[in-house]
Amino acid sequence: MQDLQATEANCTVLSVQQIGEVFECTFTCGADCRGTSQYPCVQVYVNNSESNSRALLHSDEHQLLTNPKCSYIPPCKRENSKNLENVMTWQQYWKDEIGSQPFICYFNQHQRPDDVLLQRTHDEIVLLHCFLWPLVTFVVGVLIVVLTICAKSLAVKAEAMKKRKFS
Repeated sequence: MQDLQATEANCTVLSVQQIGEVFECTFTCGADCRGTSQYPCVQVYVNNSESNSRALLHSDEHQLLTNPKCSYIPPCKRENSKNLENVMTWQQYWKDEIGSQPFICYFNQHQRPDDVLLQRTHDEIVLLHCFLWPLVTFVVGVLIVVLTICAKSLAVKAEAMKKRKFS
């Protein structure tokens, strides 16, 4: 949950390049079928408005932790050519469609000053849900116990009044 501490910034693309290095990924082709394939590494360097420095763009925190050298990890396909095609499409998107247009990215000066995230995996809403639902469950449980005690107390008082009435 490091991206909870990330600051929103405006980023602009400085360069998009393949570094000539390939990485392995694991694909599945059925219940008991797995294999490895390869994809080329593409790096998107951006300038972020928070630090005004060059940083490597990553899709999200999961991708950053999986492969910190690359900006994108394609869905792994059996054929290397399909992985290459996917990476090339992504690379063209950042070169041609985004180009020098500013976009929102997330930057953490203290933990990873040389990396920025395109999207946050977790945000404040996730944190809210982590605390809200256990708290609601606890409060409902306490209410059930209190109402049970009140009902039992009322039943005892009603029984006592009934006995006095008939005596």
